[in-house]
Amino acid sequence: MGTVAGNRAVEVELLVSGMTCSNCARHVTEALRQVPGVTSASVSVEEGKARVQWQSREVASEELLFKALNQAGYEGKLPASAKGSLWDEWSPLQGWRFNVVIGSAVTIPLMFMEWVLGVGMERWYQWLSFGLATPIQLIGGLRFYHGAYRQLSNKQAGMDTLVSLGSTAAYGFSVWGLFAGWHSHLYFMDSAAIITLLSIGHWLEAKASAQAAAALKALLRLAPERAIRLNADGKEEEVAVAQLSPEDLVRLRPGNQIPTDGIVHEGSGSVDESMLTGESLPVEKERGGKLYAGTINQDRQLTMRVTGVGEQTALSQIIQVVQRAQSSRANIQRLGDKISNVFVPIVVLLALASALWWGFAFESANAFSQWLGTIFWNAHTPSSPLAAAIYHFAAVLIIACPCAMGIATPIAIMAGTNAAAKVGILIRDGIALEKSGHISAVLFDKTGTLTMGKITLVSAERVGGGLTTGQVRHLAASLAAASTHPLSRAVAVAQTPPLMPMENVQEIRGSGLMGEALLGGTKSFARLGSLAWLRSLNIKTEGSEAFIAKWSAEAATILGLSLNEELVGLIALKDQIKAHSREVVQQLLNSGKTVYLVTGDSVATAEAVAQAAGIPKENVFAETRPEKKVEVIRALQKKGERVAFVGDGINDAPALTQADLGIAMSNASDAARNASDIILLRADIEGVPDALALAQGTLRVIKQNLFWAFFYNATGVPLAMFGLFSPIMGAVAMGLSDLLLVGNALRLRWFVKPTVKS
Repeated sequence: MGTVAGNRAVEVELLVSGMTCSNCARHVTEALRQVPGVTSASVSVEEGKARVQWQSREVASEELLFKALNQAGYEGKLPASAKGSLWDEWSPLQGWRFNVVIGSAVTIPLMFMEWVLGVGMERWYQWLSFGLATPIQLIGGLRFYHGAYRQLSNKQAGMDTLVSLGSTAAYGFSVWGLFAGWHSHLYFMDSAAIITLLSIGHWLEAKASAQAAAALKALLRLAPERAIRLNADGKEEEVAVAQLSPEDLVRLRPGNQIPTDGIVHEGSGSVDESMLTGESLPVEKERGGKLYAGTINQDRQLTMRVTGVGEQTALSQIIQVVQRAQSSRANIQRLGDKISNVFVPIVVLLALASALWWGFAFESANAFSQWLGTIFWNAHTPSSPLAAAIYHFAAVLIIACPCAMGIATPIAIMAGTNAAAKVGILIRDGIALEKSGHISAVLFDKTGTLTMGKITLVSAERVGGGLTTGQVRHLAASLAAASTHPLSRAVAVAQTPPLMPMENVQEIRGSGLMGEALLGGTKSFARLGSLAWLRSLNIKTEGSEAFIAKWSAEAATILGLSLNEELVGLIALKDQIKAHSREVVQQLLNSGKTVYLVTGDSVATAEAVAQAAGIPKENVFAETRPEKKVEVIRALQKKGERVAFVGDGINDAPALTQADLGIAMSNASDAARNASDIILLRADIEGVPDALALAQGTLRVIKQNLFWAFFYNATGVPLAMFGLFSPIMGAVAMGLSDLLLVGNALRLRWFVKPTVKS
């Protein structure tokens, strides 16, 4: 039932009827997530349940959820209002278990008596098989009948429709023959076996699919349900996490899971963030350090101040991204969807054609089937035209169930996105996953991406204008203090306060800062920024070549400081290249990608960083303003490259959007993260080759699954029409095809990171 905490997230559990397979679960999930205000939805086919979270009671209601389910061809009820049934009330037999347990208990003895003892034509056996098969048909088949009714009432047709038609045809023919007194073979065992075998297949498929979603379930279990809150008098009180509010103080003891997002208020210690980022080493936290829900406080007692609760936490946002990815559709899936939409009517027509052939041209059909049997295998064919028509009608319907085509892509996306989340990679949707598999070029931003982003001022030099070196640093820091750009912050923090007052400060994106300063009683116009920008304003930089050459060779960024129209100082800022940058670039080169570097820095600085990272000199774009990065990407795309752009700054948002694939670092600005297709939860580019390799592996699995799904139907339907597949064999083959696709997708769970080849 729903739970409400003030105006926070509401969670409700629904019983959903009409679901029979993973494809049904995908349709239910999509329907629920399209309801306005719904933030997450998870569906279990085996339990016949859906768990839905929305923002508040004012945003959505259960009636909207029920309406969405009905439109999708399913029925939802609250547990308290749902009418009890055998599998709902008897928990050991809920879900598919009734069909599996009771169906097997009936089908196995009937198979033994008919196939081993050979009593299929005995009258007593036919009445016994009627008595045993009828509960399986009416109770076990109810899920299929219910699903077929829902599908047809919504002008749809799918797996449930075919199963219902096939099993009913075999059962109905046998009932007619039994009560008419025919002395011929009846197919009660076959009808019971069809429902039982399909149920076993769906039960195993649900189990396997649950394994594919293991990483997401692990994320859902991360956040604890209780927390220790400190009251105003400092006393500890254990409360539900839902009762926490921003600014509350929470006590974290060693080994405690962190209940929500916050910052360290008191104490210091290490926190295990591996479950979110994939980083195995603990992260040291001091006062003011960020803490995330679901991570583990390791060794010391901390006091945390809550900053985010509910849907505001990083964990909740990660879960939403993973869930959205798993319910999304890749472009490649559209082919399967289009075929599935027309597949069922075509199959019904083929089944009818097969029935007419066997019913009205029995001799020729039987002769052709016997000839094929000499090539493939001997097949059983009923002795009468009517029995053969019903028999092969059912066989075509059963073997052609489109479940395999329906799950081919979603199960691979589920497994791929879960494997990615496990190693700290968030993939927004199936389309992003698909795009990742086609990337041919990777374009890196420099600061904070290839480099650490921890910039320090390493040198300053006066050039002219009568200022000392100290005055150059003081004026530059005073101007830079108005900006949050990493270069500006590095200049500002290098100067001990107080700073001089500045007026009319303006920031020119990607270029620098300008403002007015009072120097010696005279108001002067100051600029701090790139040398290229200053030169574009006709400010001469001659006489500073030695300083520029020295620090550019060490991959430092050079800023110029001017007063009015004269260059008065130079500042060198240095950023350390990330430890894994060269290794990552080599991995990308080994995988056939072309790697580029784009930066606003000077040519000399850019080439120095590129050399350290192993990027070819000719693949460097230097002195590139943010809007020019978009032009660089467009130029590469015109040459036929499929470009992935990796960045982290607010200036990178246009480039992330223009690229075929945008990859943002965990420390990226909100604008950059919102514009990206993939987010790396670690502030390290190690995840870039991992993400691309995993995406390529997932895309490969999708193509393999679609091939096997189409191949299965393309070969199975004709074989059933020509008499080589019985309805029972069709049920077994259909179940095995689903398991084959799920098993193929599960291989992604054991994703192995690419290794560097020297």
